[in-house]
Amino acid sequence: MNIIILETIILGIIFTIMVYKMSKNPIKELYNYPPKIQERVKSLEQYKNNIPTQKKKISVKIFAALIIIIIISIIMRYINNYNTIIDGFKYSFIIWSIINCYDAIILDCIWFCHSKRFIIKGTEDMVDEYHNYWFHIKGSIIGEIIGLFVCLIVGIIVSLL
Repeated sequence: MNIIILETIILGIIFTIMVYKMSKNPIKELYNYPPKIQERVKSLEQYKNNIPTQKKKISVKIFAALIIIIIISIIMRYINNYNTIIDGFKYSFIIWSIINCYDAIILDCIWFCHSKRFIIKGTEDMVDEYHNYWFHIKGSIIGEIIGLFVCLIVGIIVSLL
């Protein structure tokens, strides 16, 4: 179990670095913002040609899910030495859930909601929307549901490796 704590910490650090890098160009992450902020940004002429499409959003999320599945499957099988669907699923879901909670509470509700780094020019007056904690909590709940499927796939891959 100590290895899972270490893995979770390492993955949390990697995830935090990714969020930090993404914050340098928040328009690329527009679909991770509350809907009213998205609507405002879409209405601003200055961003007209920079807004990612829904198709791009979906393809990026699918690509990220595949990378996560591969990385966690390799970790579960070759570092943790799990070889059953149950072990692969159970332990990957523990890590997934911890990172998901960390993302919702620390990265979203504390950092995103209160940092000027994430404010998109032209939306500075939308303080209440930036402090929309419920948006992030709902995202976390959806993330847990997605995690069930992702971690089931990890369990299957672990049992096949």
